[in-house]
Amino acid sequence: MGRARPSMQELIQRRRNAGFVGRRRELDAFRDNFGLPPEDARHRFVFHVHGHAGVGKTWLTRRLEQTARQEYGALTARVDETASSAPEAMAAISEQFARQGRELAAFDRRLATYRQRRHEAESVPAVGERQGPSTGSMAAARAGLAGLGLVPGVGALAGAVDPVPLAEGTDRLRAALSSRFRDHKDVQLVLDPVETLSPLLVRELSEAAAAVPWLVLLFDTYERLGPLLDPWLRTLLTSERLGTLPANTVLVLAGQTRLDPGRWGDLADVVAELPLEPFTDAEARQLLTAKGITEEPVVREVLRLSGRLPVLVSTLAENPGTGGDLDDPSATAVDRFLKWERDPVRRSAALAGALPRRLNEDIFRAAVDDDGAGLFGWLRSLPFVGDRDGAARYHDVVRAPMLRLQRTTSPRRWGAAHTRLAETFAGWREAAAGGLDPHDGWRLDIWSGPRLEEWYHLLCARPSAALSGALREGIGACDAGPAVARRWATTLVEAGEDADSDAVRTWGRHLVEALADERRRGIEAMGLLLARAGLDTAARVAALVVRGWHRRSVEEFDGALGDFRRATELDPGNVRAHFGRAVVHRATGEFTAAMDALDRLDALEPGSTWVQRERGETCRRAGRYEEALARLDPVIEADPADHVALGSRGQTKMALGRIQEALADLDRAIEQHGDYTWALLRRARVRSTLGDTAGALEDLDRAEALEPGIPGTLGERGDVHRFAGRYEEAIAVYDRALALDPGYAWALGSRAMANEALGRRAAALADLERAVALNPGYAWAVAQRERLLSSGDSPEGGRNDGPV
Repeated sequence: MGRARPSMQELIQRRRNAGFVGRRRELDAFRDNFGLPPEDARHRFVFHVHGHAGVGKTWLTRRLEQTARQEYGALTARVDETASSAPEAMAAISEQFARQGRELAAFDRRLATYRQRRHEAESVPAVGERQGPSTGSMAAARAGLAGLGLVPGVGALAGAVDPVPLAEGTDRLRAALSSRFRDHKDVQLVLDPVETLSPLLVRELSEAAAAVPWLVLLFDTYERLGPLLDPWLRTLLTSERLGTLPANTVLVLAGQTRLDPGRWGDLADVVAELPLEPFTDAEARQLLTAKGITEEPVVREVLRLSGRLPVLVSTLAENPGTGGDLDDPSATAVDRFLKWERDPVRRSAALAGALPRRLNEDIFRAAVDDDGAGLFGWLRSLPFVGDRDGAARYHDVVRAPMLRLQRTTSPRRWGAAHTRLAETFAGWREAAAGGLDPHDGWRLDIWSGPRLEEWYHLLCARPSAALSGALREGIGACDAGPAVARRWATTLVEAGEDADSDAVRTWGRHLVEALADERRRGIEAMGLLLARAGLDTAARVAALVVRGWHRRSVEEFDGALGDFRRATELDPGNVRAHFGRAVVHRATGEFTAAMDALDRLDALEPGSTWVQRERGETCRRAGRYEEALARLDPVIEADPADHVALGSRGQTKMALGRIQEALADLDRAIEQHGDYTWALLRRARVRSTLGDTAGALEDLDRAEALEPGIPGTLGERGDVHRFAGRYEEAIAVYDRALALDPGYAWALGSRAMANEALGRRAAALADLERAVALNPGYAWAVAQRERLLSSGDSPEGGRNDGPV
């Protein structure tokens, strides 16, 4: 595509600089694919590299990336197991494209908004339940929504968890959440980030693809990424729901296992399989020759010890030893490497460096004796030590036997070394986070990162003694969200493997399975801990409260109330459990019970303004608007900058018809908090009611600039057009909102009114029928449907009083 062809000398130099030996068949297949236009039936859109650990998958993946970028002008990004979700994978792609001069600006803005909203959702309840108590006795409730997905079977969890309703449809759940949360965009963004972020990413990928010959996206360690990314990648390849990928995109998946035939079987005609076996004899000899190793006795011994695994061939090629060492028939590849290293300090440092899961210079210094502290540069040069996510890591094929050797040779020394590392990470955690409460610390990498490494080393040092504490710690990790919880569960799996503890390993695997469905967050994991972990009273209360809030987030109100009730029976002073009861009762319309729970909170924390705010919000939702004002006014008098209370009072005054006063409160809320999109949307509604269509659209433009692509914002825009008499424009906007979220019942109800205004009574009834089917409790839509059915010539229905 206009690129000058490289010279012979340049091609030769590239090969010499790469130091790449073998895998010519796989590399040639990848190269040949770029010579086939995407329209050619022989072109492959996916390459799947797979084989056992140590066969060189990562090595080949990096070579494929280098080839695509240098030889074919491709824009590339490589994702590995450090991405624990589809949004994190998308973020890695965007970050790497930016380093190549192609920023995905709109996506990056939306991603930043998602991270902020997710933090808010995990730190506080939704608006109106937002502010927790000001004292340290309670961390605010979590909304707890992080992405719809398939519901897995409970497998090993059978009998360990309470029965849960797994059959509720996705659209129904979305509609229920939309009717509960004040702003539909919060539901859409936090509940389903993949659906919201992917169209933006795909759109900007298409723009980038128009300026380069190829886009190449590589996913390494796919045996770990696959369970997280398979549904997302398959949707991108087979459906236009998330947007249309540019045709000049090639994916590379590299992992130990074959692709799941249930998900990938029907895509065989677009996937090129590249199974990797150990080097052939000729390939291994070629590498040894390139390293200057040609003595046949040494060559034969290296081939025997390495099994022709590329990582071990490379390791042994760097340290070929002498003929005097070749007579030991019991030597393993790792033993041989250590024997060949004559310097005992280096030998000890190489072993000690294997103990941490990841290395930087500080961690390495903590792992080795003082004599080896300056050897980090040497260690990084070893062929089995690679870079991943800014840290050094031993290759698993080498690290596993090194750990086994140390664990079995001297269990006491093994335990002492891991204990020392655990203490080191604990010290770093405390220094970095100061006096941060662990309840909040799990949400911050500076705390949770060292804490996980601390627990990994404690579990390695004393598996049986540390397990109960690690399980209790998981309650806080699950409370922090699915990504943190999975890192905690994976830490148990890895510690169990490395310490050869079946108990730790089994617990980790069961917890990983329990956390497989992100939408349910920690519900099953908490059930598993409550059933089998032997928790003390304080831990049981914490687990019940976390599970209660998670159940509340997926509309399991009876289960949530049961958890909160049991928690308060065990700990009558637990503020967060009482608050959970108030929130659930309010969500189900049991306002008297909600007020009773708030009375209990008031007794536990007398004089707290947040409780009065919750009373005011409860009255507003109950339709007791004058009482709501009586409770909200003192809160705002005490803190005139409380933008949440101002927003609630503004909405209350609008319900009372005091439109100008409502506008004043919303103006103040936005002045105090410039990116308060909820208030911008409500002010747009007020301005529309006052006939200020231009002002309403200006507010919506500002809200969309802050958070583009939100169905709820489009729904409000449609209403502005509808109340201005612009019915066709309104319907076009509702259509856009429903394309983003087909389960958006509120938009269906509003579109029905626009259709009725245009004389399309049948279309209006169809929209209302669908809205009610999605959300049978949608009283406004039910009333409009009954009106249309009873009279064909009634005037158009009023404002759609859906989620507020």
